[in-house]
Amino acid sequence: MLRSIGSVTLSVLDLFTIGIGPSSSHTVGPMRAARRFALALESDGRLEDTASIRVEMFGSLGATGKGHGTDRAVMLGLEGDEPETVDPDAIPRRIERMSEVGELRVLGRRRIAFRPAEHLVFDRLRSLPAHPNGMVFLARDGSGTAIAERRYYSVGGGFVVGDTAAEDDAQRAGRRSRAVPHAFTTASDLLAVCARRGAPISSIVLENERAIWGAETVVQDRLRAIWKAMKECVNRGCQRSPGTVLPGGLKVPRRAPALHRRIEARTADADPLQALDRVNVWALAVSEENAGGGRVVTAPTNGAAGIIPAVLHHYVHERPGAGEEGVARFLLVAGAIAMLYKTQASISGAEVGCQGEVGVACSMAAAGLAEVLGGTPPQVENAAEIGMEHNLGLTCDPIGGLVQVPCIERNAMGAVKAINAARIALSGDGQHKVPLDKVIATMRATGADMLTKYKETARGGLAVNVVEC
Repeated sequence: MLRSIGSVTLSVLDLFTIGIGPSSSHTVGPMRAARRFALALESDGRLEDTASIRVEMFGSLGATGKGHGTDRAVMLGLEGDEPETVDPDAIPRRIERMSEVGELRVLGRRRIAFRPAEHLVFDRLRSLPAHPNGMVFLARDGSGTAIAERRYYSVGGGFVVGDTAAEDDAQRAGRRSRAVPHAFTTASDLLAVCARRGAPISSIVLENERAIWGAETVVQDRLRAIWKAMKECVNRGCQRSPGTVLPGGLKVPRRAPALHRRIEARTADADPLQALDRVNVWALAVSEENAGGGRVVTAPTNGAAGIIPAVLHHYVHERPGAGEEGVARFLLVAGAIAMLYKTQASISGAEVGCQGEVGVACSMAAAGLAEVLGGTPPQVENAAEIGMEHNLGLTCDPIGGLVQVPCIERNAMGAVKAINAARIALSGDGQHKVPLDKVIATMRATGADMLTKYKETARGGLAVNVVEC
Protein backbone atom coordinates (compact mmCIF):
# COMPACT_ATOMS: atom_id res chain seq x y z
CA MET A 1 0.00 0.00 0.00
CA LEU A 2 1.35 3.40 -1.01
CA ARG A 3 0.94 5.28 2.28
CA SER A 4 3.94 7.60 2.47
CA ILE A 5 3.29 11.33 2.32
CA GLY A 6 6.89 12.32 1.82
CA SER A 7 8.50 15.21 3.68
CA VAL A 8 5.29 17.16 4.20
CA THR A 9 3.69 17.20 7.63
CA LEU A 10 0.14 15.89 7.35
CA SER A 11 -2.50 18.30 8.60
CA VAL A 12 -6.10 17.86 9.65
CA LEU A 13 -6.93 20.35 6.91
CA ASP A 14 -5.51 17.95 4.33
CA LEU A 15 -8.21 15.44 5.27
CA PHE A 16 -11.06 17.93 4.83
CA THR A 17 -10.98 19.55 1.40
CA ILE A 18 -13.74 21.21 -0.59
CA GLY A 19 -14.24 19.66 -4.00
CA ILE A 20 -16.81 18.08 -6.29
CA GLY A 21 -18.45 14.67 -6.54
CA PRO A 22 -18.84 11.88 -7.06
CA SER A 23 -15.48 10.50 -5.87
CA SER A 24 -12.37 11.81 -4.15
CA SER A 25 -10.15 9.09 -5.61
CA HIS A 26 -11.78 8.88 -9.04
CA THR A 27 -12.80 12.51 -9.62
CA VAL A 28 -10.89 14.87 -7.30
CA GLY A 29 -7.57 13.00 -7.47
CA PRO A 30 -7.52 12.63 -11.28
CA MET A 31 -8.41 16.31 -11.73
CA ARG A 32 -5.48 17.26 -9.51
CA ALA A 33 -3.16 14.83 -11.30
CA ALA A 34 -4.15 16.19 -14.71
CA ARG A 35 -3.58 19.76 -13.62
CA ARG A 36 -0.24 18.77 -12.12
CA PHE A 37 0.80 17.23 -15.42
CA ALA A 38 -0.22 20.37 -17.30
CA LEU A 39 1.75 22.53 -14.87
CA ALA A 40 4.75 20.22 -15.31
CA LEU A 41 4.58 20.73 -19.08
CA GLU A 42 4.62 24.46 -18.47
CA SER A 43 7.48 24.43 -15.96
CA ASP A 44 9.56 22.16 -18.21
CA GLY A 45 9.05 24.48 -21.18
CA ARG A 46 7.14 21.85 -23.20
CA LEU A 47 3.66 23.31 -23.12
CA GLU A 48 3.95 25.17 -26.44
CA ASP A 49 5.34 22.01 -28.10
CA THR A 50 2.40 19.88 -26.96
CA ALA A 51 0.01 18.84 -29.72
CA SER A 52 -1.81 15.97 -27.97
CA ILE A 53 -2.09 14.28 -24.57
CA ARG A 54 -3.05 10.66 -24.00
CA VAL A 55 -4.15 9.51 -20.56
CA GLU A 56 -4.39 5.87 -19.49
CA MET A 57 -6.32 4.86 -16.37
CA PHE A 58 -5.58 1.51 -14.76
CA GLY A 59 -7.07 -0.81 -12.16
CA SER A 60 -10.03 0.61 -10.30
CA LEU A 61 -9.82 3.83 -12.30
CA GLY A 62 -10.04 1.79 -15.47
CA ALA A 63 -12.90 -0.34 -14.17
CA THR A 64 -15.19 2.31 -12.69
CA GLY A 65 -13.69 5.59 -13.88
CA LYS A 66 -16.45 6.47 -16.34
CA GLY A 67 -19.16 6.02 -13.73
CA HIS A 68 -17.14 8.14 -11.30
CA GLY A 69 -16.56 11.00 -13.75
CA THR A 70 -12.82 10.37 -14.17
CA ASP A 71 -12.94 11.29 -17.86
CA ARG A 72 -14.53 14.66 -17.14
CA ALA A 73 -12.17 15.30 -14.24
CA VAL A 74 -9.07 14.68 -16.37
CA MET A 75 -10.30 16.98 -19.13
CA LEU A 76 -11.05 19.76 -16.66
CA GLY A 77 -7.75 19.28 -14.84
CA LEU A 78 -5.79 19.56 -18.09
CA GLU A 79 -7.56 22.86 -18.70
CA GLY A 80 -6.26 24.03 -15.33
CA ASP A 81 -9.32 23.61 -13.12
CA GLU A 82 -9.10 22.64 -9.47
CA PRO A 83 -11.75 20.73 -7.48
CA GLU A 84 -12.01 23.51 -4.90
CA THR A 85 -12.94 26.23 -7.39
CA VAL A 86 -14.44 24.61 -10.50
CA ASP A 87 -18.10 25.50 -11.10
CA PRO A 88 -20.08 22.22 -10.94
CA ASP A 89 -23.03 23.73 -12.82
CA ALA A 90 -20.83 24.68 -15.78
CA ILE A 91 -19.17 21.28 -16.17
CA PRO A 92 -21.73 19.54 -18.47
CA ARG A 93 -21.65 22.33 -21.05
CA ARG A 94 -17.85 22.59 -20.94
CA ILE A 95 -17.41 18.86 -21.49
CA GLU A 96 -19.95 18.96 -24.30
CA ARG A 97 -18.00 21.78 -25.94
CA MET A 98 -14.70 19.93 -25.72
CA SER A 99 -16.25 16.82 -27.25
CA GLU A 100 -18.00 18.76 -30.01
CA VAL A 101 -14.93 20.69 -31.20
CA GLY A 102 -12.47 17.86 -30.51
CA GLU A 103 -10.02 19.99 -28.58
CA LEU A 104 -9.23 21.35 -25.16
CA ARG A 105 -7.13 24.26 -23.91
CA VAL A 106 -4.28 23.10 -21.67
CA LEU A 107 -4.11 25.50 -18.71
CA GLY A 108 -6.72 27.52 -20.53
CA ARG A 109 -4.49 28.63 -23.39
CA ARG A 110 -2.69 25.89 -25.36
CA ARG A 111 -5.19 24.39 -27.81
CA ILE A 112 -4.62 20.70 -28.54
CA ALA A 113 -6.56 18.01 -30.35
CA PHE A 114 -8.51 15.97 -27.83
CA ARG A 115 -11.05 13.27 -28.59
CA PRO A 116 -12.10 11.35 -25.45
CA ALA A 117 -12.53 8.03 -27.27
CA GLU A 118 -8.97 8.27 -28.56
CA HIS A 119 -7.09 10.14 -25.85
CA LEU A 120 -8.69 8.66 -22.71
CA VAL A 121 -7.97 4.95 -22.26
CA PHE A 122 -9.68 2.93 -19.52
CA ASP A 123 -7.76 -0.29 -18.88
CA ARG A 124 -10.10 -2.49 -16.86
CA LEU A 125 -7.75 -5.47 -16.55
CA ARG A 126 -4.31 -4.12 -15.70
CA SER A 127 -3.06 -2.27 -12.62
CA LEU A 128 0.12 -0.31 -12.04
CA PRO A 129 2.38 -1.74 -9.33
CA ALA A 130 2.18 0.87 -6.58
CA HIS A 131 -1.59 1.39 -6.25
CA PRO A 132 -4.87 0.31 -7.94
CA ASN A 133 -5.67 3.92 -8.91
CA GLY A 134 -2.87 4.53 -11.40
CA MET A 135 -2.68 6.98 -14.32
CA VAL A 136 -0.12 7.56 -17.07
CA PHE A 137 -0.04 10.90 -18.92
CA LEU A 138 1.80 11.09 -22.25
CA ALA A 139 2.28 14.30 -24.25
CA ARG A 140 3.35 14.34 -27.91
CA ASP A 141 4.44 17.12 -30.22
CA GLY A 142 3.14 17.83 -33.70
CA SER A 143 5.28 15.10 -35.25
CA GLY A 144 3.93 12.50 -32.84
CA THR A 145 7.13 12.30 -30.80
CA ALA A 146 6.69 11.73 -27.07
CA ILE A 147 7.95 14.78 -25.17
CA ALA A 148 6.73 14.12 -21.62
CA GLU A 149 5.42 11.17 -19.65
CA ARG A 150 4.45 11.01 -15.98
CA ARG A 151 2.72 8.52 -13.73
CA TYR A 152 0.44 9.41 -10.85
CA TYR A 153 -1.56 7.54 -8.24
CA SER A 154 -4.80 8.72 -6.68
CA VAL A 155 -4.45 7.17 -3.23
CA GLY A 156 -7.76 8.14 -1.63
CA GLY A 157 -9.26 11.28 -0.17
CA GLY A 158 -8.15 13.31 -3.18
CA PHE A 159 -4.45 12.79 -2.40
CA VAL A 160 -2.18 12.31 -5.39
CA VAL A 161 1.38 10.99 -5.35
CA GLY A 162 3.93 10.68 -8.11
CA ASP A 163 5.80 7.61 -9.24
CA THR A 164 9.25 8.68 -8.04
CA ALA A 165 8.51 10.50 -4.79
CA ALA A 166 5.63 10.46 -2.36
CA GLU A 167 4.18 13.94 -2.57
CA ASP A 168 0.74 14.81 -1.28
CA ASP A 169 -1.35 17.79 -2.26
CA ALA A 170 0.00 19.93 0.54
CA GLN A 171 3.37 19.59 -1.13
CA ARG A 172 1.73 20.51 -4.42
CA ALA A 173 0.56 23.72 -2.78
CA GLY A 174 4.11 24.50 -1.67
CA ARG A 175 3.82 23.80 2.05
CA ARG A 176 7.08 22.45 3.42
CA SER A 177 7.60 20.06 6.28
CA ARG A 178 7.32 21.70 9.69
CA ALA A 179 8.05 20.17 13.06
CA VAL A 180 5.03 19.82 15.31
CA PRO A 181 5.18 19.93 19.11
CA HIS A 182 3.25 16.68 19.59
CA ALA A 183 4.15 14.22 16.84
CA PHE A 184 2.11 11.00 16.85
CA THR A 185 1.66 8.15 14.43
CA THR A 186 -0.47 5.84 16.55
CA ALA A 187 -3.46 6.21 18.85
CA SER A 188 -1.34 5.06 21.77
CA ASP A 189 1.13 7.87 21.02
CA LEU A 190 -1.72 10.37 21.01
CA LEU A 191 -3.18 9.09 24.27
CA ALA A 192 0.24 9.26 25.90
CA VAL A 193 0.62 12.91 24.88
CA CYS A 194 -2.85 13.72 26.23
CA ALA A 195 -2.06 12.00 29.54
CA ARG A 196 1.30 13.76 29.84
CA ARG A 197 -0.21 17.17 29.11
CA GLY A 198 -3.51 16.60 30.89
CA ALA A 199 -5.26 17.90 27.79
CA PRO A 200 -8.03 16.71 25.45
CA ILE A 201 -7.20 15.42 21.97
CA SER A 202 -8.53 18.57 20.29
CA SER A 203 -6.08 20.79 22.19
CA ILE A 204 -3.11 18.63 21.25
CA VAL A 205 -4.12 18.60 17.59
CA LEU A 206 -4.73 22.36 17.56
CA GLU A 207 -1.20 23.00 18.85
CA ASN A 208 0.15 20.89 15.98
CA GLU A 209 -2.01 22.70 13.44
CA ARG A 210 -0.78 26.08 14.69
CA ALA A 211 2.78 24.93 14.12
CA ILE A 212 1.98 23.74 10.59
CA TRP A 213 0.02 26.78 9.43
CA GLY A 214 1.78 29.47 11.48
CA ALA A 215 -1.25 30.96 13.22
CA GLU A 216 -4.36 29.69 14.98
CA THR A 217 -6.49 32.19 13.07
CA VAL A 218 -5.58 30.42 9.81
CA VAL A 219 -6.64 27.07 11.24
CA GLN A 220 -9.89 28.38 12.72
CA ASP A 221 -10.79 30.24 9.53
CA ARG A 222 -10.31 27.08 7.49
CA LEU A 223 -12.33 24.98 9.93
CA ARG A 224 -15.16 27.52 9.72
CA ALA A 225 -14.99 27.38 5.91
CA ILE A 226 -15.22 23.59 6.01
CA TRP A 227 -18.26 23.69 8.30
CA LYS A 228 -19.87 26.37 6.13
CA ALA A 229 -19.38 24.21 3.02
CA MET A 230 -20.89 21.22 4.82
CA LYS A 231 -23.95 23.22 5.87
CA GLU A 232 -24.41 24.60 2.37
CA CYS A 233 -24.19 21.10 0.92
CA VAL A 234 -26.84 19.78 3.32
CA ASN A 235 -29.09 22.72 2.49
CA ARG A 236 -28.72 22.24 -1.28
CA GLY A 237 -29.43 18.54 -0.96
CA CYS A 238 -32.57 19.17 1.09
CA GLN A 239 -33.90 21.90 -1.21
CA ARG A 240 -33.64 20.00 -4.50
CA SER A 241 -36.84 18.98 -6.27
CA PRO A 242 -38.11 15.72 -4.73
CA GLY A 243 -37.68 12.68 -6.92
CA THR A 244 -35.09 14.29 -9.21
CA VAL A 245 -33.18 11.46 -10.86
CA LEU A 246 -29.43 11.32 -10.28
CA PRO A 247 -27.15 11.06 -13.34
CA GLY A 248 -26.19 7.62 -14.60
CA GLY A 249 -28.03 4.56 -15.81
CA LEU A 250 -29.48 3.47 -12.46
CA LYS A 251 -32.09 6.26 -12.46
CA VAL A 252 -31.85 6.62 -8.68
CA PRO A 253 -34.21 9.35 -7.39
CA ARG A 254 -33.20 11.84 -4.72
CA ARG A 255 -34.91 11.00 -1.42
CA ALA A 256 -33.55 13.67 0.92
CA PRO A 257 -35.81 16.53 -0.30
CA ALA A 258 -39.07 14.64 0.27
CA LEU A 259 -37.90 13.23 3.60
CA HIS A 260 -36.83 16.71 4.68
CA ARG A 261 -40.28 18.11 3.85
CA ARG A 262 -42.03 15.35 5.78
CA ILE A 263 -39.86 15.97 8.85
CA GLU A 264 -40.48 19.74 8.69
CA ALA A 265 -44.25 19.15 8.56
CA ARG A 266 -44.31 17.07 11.74
CA THR A 267 -45.01 18.39 15.21
CA ALA A 268 -42.14 18.24 17.67
CA ASP A 269 -43.47 15.20 19.56
CA ALA A 270 -44.90 13.31 16.60
CA ASP A 271 -42.26 10.60 16.58
CA PRO A 272 -39.75 9.68 19.33
CA LEU A 273 -37.26 8.68 16.64
CA GLN A 274 -37.50 11.93 14.72
CA ALA A 275 -33.88 12.77 15.62
CA LEU A 276 -32.85 9.60 13.78
CA ASP A 277 -34.81 10.69 10.71
CA ARG A 278 -32.99 14.00 10.73
CA VAL A 279 -29.60 12.27 10.80
CA ASN A 280 -30.69 10.15 7.85
CA VAL A 281 -31.85 13.13 5.80
CA TRP A 282 -28.64 15.10 6.45
CA ALA A 283 -26.47 12.17 5.38
CA LEU A 284 -28.63 11.41 2.34
CA ALA A 285 -28.66 15.06 1.29
CA VAL A 286 -24.86 15.26 1.14
CA SER A 287 -24.46 11.86 -0.48
CA GLU A 288 -27.00 12.71 -3.16
CA GLU A 289 -25.24 16.01 -3.85
CA ASN A 290 -22.00 14.07 -4.21
CA ALA A 291 -23.59 11.50 -6.54
CA GLY A 292 -24.89 14.38 -8.65
CA GLY A 293 -21.44 15.89 -9.05
CA GLY A 294 -22.11 18.77 -6.66
CA ARG A 295 -19.75 20.54 -4.26
CA VAL A 296 -18.99 18.55 -1.12
CA VAL A 297 -16.34 18.31 1.56
CA THR A 298 -14.08 15.28 1.28
CA ALA A 299 -14.35 13.75 4.75
CA PRO A 300 -12.12 11.78 4.41
CA THR A 301 -13.42 10.70 0.96
CA ASN A 302 -16.33 11.74 -1.23
CA GLY A 303 -17.97 8.34 -1.05
CA ALA A 304 -18.25 8.83 2.74
CA ALA A 305 -18.79 12.60 2.67
CA GLY A 306 -22.26 12.48 4.25
CA ILE A 307 -21.31 10.97 7.60
CA ILE A 308 -19.44 13.78 9.35
CA PRO A 309 -21.83 16.56 8.24
CA ALA A 310 -24.79 14.49 9.45
CA VAL A 311 -23.24 13.79 12.86
CA LEU A 312 -22.13 17.42 13.20
CA HIS A 313 -25.67 18.60 12.40
CA HIS A 314 -26.97 16.15 15.01
CA TYR A 315 -24.59 17.64 17.59
CA VAL A 316 -25.51 21.23 16.77
CA HIS A 317 -29.28 20.58 16.73
CA GLU A 318 -29.54 18.21 19.69
CA ARG A 319 -26.93 19.52 22.13
CA PRO A 320 -27.85 22.69 24.06
CA GLY A 321 -25.07 25.25 23.85
CA ALA A 322 -23.39 23.64 20.85
CA GLY A 323 -21.61 26.17 18.68
CA GLU A 324 -18.63 26.90 16.46
CA GLU A 325 -16.09 26.13 19.19
CA GLY A 326 -17.49 22.63 19.55
CA VAL A 327 -17.64 22.16 15.78
CA ALA A 328 -13.94 23.09 15.52
CA ARG A 329 -13.02 20.63 18.27
CA PHE A 330 -15.07 17.92 16.57
CA LEU A 331 -13.26 18.45 13.25
CA LEU A 332 -9.82 18.55 14.88
CA VAL A 333 -10.42 15.21 16.61
CA ALA A 334 -12.01 13.62 13.55
CA GLY A 335 -9.08 14.77 11.42
CA ALA A 336 -6.58 13.31 13.88
CA ILE A 337 -8.31 9.93 13.67
CA ALA A 338 -8.26 10.12 9.87
CA MET A 339 -4.50 10.76 9.96
CA LEU A 340 -4.00 7.53 11.90
CA TYR A 341 -5.84 5.54 9.23
CA LYS A 342 -4.14 7.30 6.34
CA THR A 343 -0.61 6.82 7.67
CA GLN A 344 -1.06 3.31 9.10
CA ALA A 345 -3.52 1.80 6.61
CA SER A 346 -5.56 3.47 3.84
CA ILE A 347 -8.61 5.58 3.12
CA SER A 348 -8.91 4.27 -0.44
CA GLY A 349 -11.82 2.03 -1.39
CA ALA A 350 -9.68 0.68 -4.23
CA GLU A 351 -7.12 -0.54 -1.68
CA VAL A 352 -9.14 -1.72 1.30
CA GLY A 353 -12.81 -1.58 0.30
CA CYS A 354 -15.48 0.62 1.82
CA GLN A 355 -14.17 -0.05 5.33
CA GLY A 356 -11.52 2.51 4.39
CA GLU A 357 -14.16 5.08 3.42
CA VAL A 358 -17.44 4.70 5.31
CA GLY A 359 -15.67 2.78 8.08
CA VAL A 360 -13.04 5.48 8.59
CA ALA A 361 -15.63 8.29 8.40
CA CYS A 362 -17.74 6.48 11.00
CA SER A 363 -14.69 6.14 13.26
CA MET A 364 -13.81 9.81 12.79
CA ALA A 365 -17.34 11.02 13.51
CA ALA A 366 -17.69 8.82 16.59
CA ALA A 367 -14.47 10.21 18.04
CA GLY A 368 -15.38 13.83 17.27
CA LEU A 369 -18.82 13.46 18.83
CA ALA A 370 -17.46 11.72 21.92
CA GLU A 371 -15.07 14.60 22.59
CA VAL A 372 -17.62 17.40 22.23
CA LEU A 373 -20.02 15.47 24.47
CA GLY A 374 -17.41 15.56 27.23
CA GLY A 375 -15.51 12.34 26.65
CA THR A 376 -12.02 11.79 28.00
CA PRO A 377 -9.21 10.90 25.56
CA PRO A 378 -9.57 7.17 26.35
CA GLN A 379 -13.34 7.38 25.76
CA VAL A 380 -12.76 9.21 22.48
CA GLU A 381 -10.28 6.55 21.37
CA ASN A 382 -12.80 3.88 22.36
CA ALA A 383 -15.51 5.58 20.29
CA ALA A 384 -13.23 5.59 17.24
CA GLU A 385 -12.44 1.92 17.79
CA ILE A 386 -16.11 0.96 18.05
CA GLY A 387 -16.90 2.94 14.92
CA MET A 388 -14.43 0.92 12.86
CA GLU A 389 -14.77 -2.45 14.57
CA HIS A 390 -18.30 -2.82 13.24
CA ASN A 391 -17.37 -1.79 9.71
CA LEU A 392 -14.49 -4.25 9.30
CA GLY A 393 -14.72 -6.16 6.04
CA LEU A 394 -17.09 -3.69 4.39
CA THR A 395 -16.68 -4.10 0.64
CA CYS A 396 -16.78 -1.45 -2.07
CA ASP A 397 -19.18 -2.85 -4.68
CA PRO A 398 -20.96 0.07 -6.38
CA ILE A 399 -23.62 -0.98 -8.87
CA GLY A 400 -22.74 0.28 -12.33
CA GLY A 401 -19.57 1.86 -10.96
CA LEU A 402 -21.69 4.76 -9.67
CA VAL A 403 -21.41 6.30 -6.20
CA GLN A 404 -25.11 5.68 -5.58
CA VAL A 405 -26.09 2.15 -4.57
CA PRO A 406 -25.21 1.15 -1.86
CA CYS A 407 -23.10 4.25 -1.20
CA ILE A 408 -25.83 6.79 -0.45
CA GLU A 409 -27.70 4.72 2.13
CA ARG A 410 -24.41 3.49 3.53
CA ASN A 411 -23.62 7.08 4.59
CA ALA A 412 -26.85 7.27 6.57
CA MET A 413 -26.11 3.96 8.26
CA GLY A 414 -22.54 5.07 9.00
CA ALA A 415 -23.75 8.29 10.63
CA VAL A 416 -26.16 6.45 12.91
CA LYS A 417 -23.44 3.95 13.81
CA ALA A 418 -21.09 6.79 14.72
CA ILE A 419 -23.61 8.35 17.09
CA ASN A 420 -24.23 5.00 18.76
CA ALA A 421 -20.50 4.27 19.00
CA ALA A 422 -19.96 7.58 20.82
CA ARG A 423 -22.80 6.86 23.22
CA ILE A 424 -21.52 3.37 23.99
CA ALA A 425 -18.01 4.70 24.61
CA LEU A 426 -19.30 7.48 26.87
CA SER A 427 -21.19 4.94 28.96
CA GLY A 428 -17.88 3.40 30.01
CA ASP A 429 -14.63 4.67 31.48
CA GLY A 430 -12.52 4.32 28.34
CA GLN A 431 -11.07 0.94 29.24
CA HIS A 432 -11.68 -1.68 26.57
CA LYS A 433 -10.21 -4.90 25.21
CA VAL A 434 -9.37 -3.88 21.64
CA PRO A 435 -7.29 -0.72 21.17
CA LEU A 436 -7.82 1.49 18.14
CA ASP A 437 -4.33 0.72 16.82
CA LYS A 438 -5.17 -2.98 16.65
CA VAL A 439 -8.39 -2.26 14.78
CA ILE A 440 -6.52 -0.10 12.26
CA ALA A 441 -3.99 -2.91 11.75
CA THR A 442 -6.87 -5.36 11.32
CA MET A 443 -8.56 -3.10 8.79
CA ARG A 444 -5.36 -2.90 6.79
CA ALA A 445 -4.85 -6.68 6.87
CA THR A 446 -8.50 -7.30 5.96
CA GLY A 447 -8.13 -4.97 2.99
CA ALA A 448 -5.03 -6.82 1.83
CA ASP A 449 -6.90 -10.14 2.05
CA MET A 450 -10.02 -8.81 0.31
CA LEU A 451 -10.46 -10.00 -3.27
CA THR A 452 -9.87 -7.27 -5.85
CA LYS A 453 -13.43 -7.60 -7.17
CA TYR A 454 -14.69 -6.18 -3.87
CA LYS A 455 -12.46 -3.08 -4.04
CA GLU A 456 -14.18 -0.46 -6.22
CA THR A 457 -14.05 -2.43 -9.45
CA ALA A 458 -17.82 -3.09 -9.80
CA ARG A 459 -16.99 -6.74 -10.48
CA GLY A 460 -18.28 -8.30 -7.26
CA GLY A 461 -20.99 -8.18 -4.60
CA LEU A 462 -24.03 -6.02 -5.33
CA ALA A 463 -22.41 -4.73 -8.49
CA VAL A 464 -22.93 -8.08 -10.20
CA ASN A 465 -25.88 -9.49 -8.27
CA VAL A 466 -28.25 -6.59 -8.97
CA VAL A 467 -29.40 -5.88 -12.50
CA GLU A 468 -28.82 -2.31 -13.67
CA CYS A 469 -32.11 -0.85 -14.85
